[in-house]
Amino acid sequence: MWSGRFSGLYLREAWRRMRLRIALLRLRLFRHTVHAPDRLIVAPTDLRAVDSHVAEEIVNGRFPLAGRLLETGGRSPFTLSLPSRSFAIRLHSFGWLRHMRARKSDVHSNAARAIVSGWLSVHGSRMEGLAWDIDVTAQRVIAWLSHSPVVLHNSDRGFYRRFVRSLAFQVRFLRRMAQYAPPGETLFRLRIALAMASVSMPTRQGALRRAAEALDREFDSQILPDGGHISRNPRVGLELLLDLLPLRQTYINLGHDLPQKLISGIDRMYPALRFFRHQDGDLALFNGATSTLATELVSLLRYDETAGEPFKAMPHSRYQRLAAGRTAIIVDTGLPPTGALSRTAHAGCLSFEMSSGRHRFIVNAGSPKFAAAKYTQMARTTAAHTTVTLSDTSSSRFATSDFLAHVITDPVRTVEVERTLADDGRDVIKARHDGYAKAFGALHERELTLNATGSIITGRDSLTMSEDSKGGEALQAVARFHAHPSINLKQMDRESVLMTAPDGETWLFSSPGNTVVLSEDVFFADASGICSSDQMEIAFAHPGKPEIRWFLSRRS
Repeated sequence: MWSGRFSGLYLREAWRRMRLRIALLRLRLFRHTVHAPDRLIVAPTDLRAVDSHVAEEIVNGRFPLAGRLLETGGRSPFTLSLPSRSFAIRLHSFGWLRHMRARKSDVHSNAARAIVSGWLSVHGSRMEGLAWDIDVTAQRVIAWLSHSPVVLHNSDRGFYRRFVRSLAFQVRFLRRMAQYAPPGETLFRLRIALAMASVSMPTRQGALRRAAEALDREFDSQILPDGGHISRNPRVGLELLLDLLPLRQTYINLGHDLPQKLISGIDRMYPALRFFRHQDGDLALFNGATSTLATELVSLLRYDETAGEPFKAMPHSRYQRLAAGRTAIIVDTGLPPTGALSRTAHAGCLSFEMSSGRHRFIVNAGSPKFAAAKYTQMARTTAAHTTVTLSDTSSSRFATSDFLAHVITDPVRTVEVERTLADDGRDVIKARHDGYAKAFGALHERELTLNATGSIITGRDSLTMSEDSKGGEALQAVARFHAHPSINLKQMDRESVLMTAPDGETWLFSSPGNTVVLSEDVFFADASGICSSDQMEIAFAHPGKPEIRWFLSRRS
């Protein structure tokens, strides 16, 4: 039987979809009334990395997107069957246009224009399917505005008018769809797209002001006081900043009044970005985060005017960071977001990642960039995180219905955190959560300690019964420690494993009195796609052995 919470989510989603269909019908009926401006005023900069090889492939009719390759044989890709949903999203979003500016030649402009023309012919007037998904449309508007010089170079007046008219209609579409957009990153990107359009296209002063005010509201509702995003996904801030920085510069270049929260919001987001940055330069893999191109992060950090040491904690985003010497540990000590915001949240409460020198040693499995939905859901389970799994069950449970987009329906409800500094300089975090209290009557408690030099990490995991627990059958638990694919693991004896990085840095993982089992693992967040890796596992149980202790010590 459905709970009231689950039924409410289902009914709200059904009502949203019905209203969305009605709004789309009205837009279709009046799409010919859109007013197309005569010109574009400016093309905002795109900070994302360009790849001339991708540009050459596209010119030659091959599209390398989302880990797949589509050969068009000279036809429009929009008339062909596409290899995956992820590929289709990338294709229809047009972010790949940035690669076409790498050569700045007539050949590349002609190719880009032909592909855009193909999209206009197939999808320009058919408002249906993935091509008109709200997030995809917002990304496309940003890409078309940013790369309009490439697309419009040497174009005839007929194509220019067609291109600008479509842009104007897509902007109208986003304005109408704003109330139906899922909360979180999609809505924020929609507001960025509308603000960007308001300064890049001839716009009335009132529309310019409304776009700025709407963007301000998203800063207030989505960017927490500590700079983290409300989704608790470290990568969302990076993605938003890649669009917010060019938008800020465009306002300044044109002499417009900036949205009130734009500068302060960006300044607030930068410390959060540094907080989640590992020693190797990549971002931590929590709550839907995946691999980050080093060039993207570096291009953002060049504009960081708030530079400083990362915070020790993010009290609103609910993460903790231990750092000493060359070692950094980032711990998830927060609750998952609720409702629609939980669609990408993971069941990784009390999981941690650890990096030293130029390498990440202990990680979470991360989220795949380009993979089938089943792999994305696997990546969300507790077992895919460096934490404790009880009875092969995740600490937060997900809806199994695609209709509800796999939101979290039974979350961790309480996380208690205590942080102290010992007399000998050791930094200590103690935390526990109740994600297993309802189903099993158990609480998971974890203690992490980093010494003053960053060379020794001590850990303790334990199961205790909640106050209202009635006892019962023995509870089987497994503490998993996922190693980054670049780290080599070697079993030294029953209780210890040697972890070696490519440059020779080594750490010894040990758990006295316990059997440390090496097993095959999967790393979802590799830049090249899902790949194999290894993990260490320690089994324990309540009441037989409700507590384990383990150590990580640097050897070289």
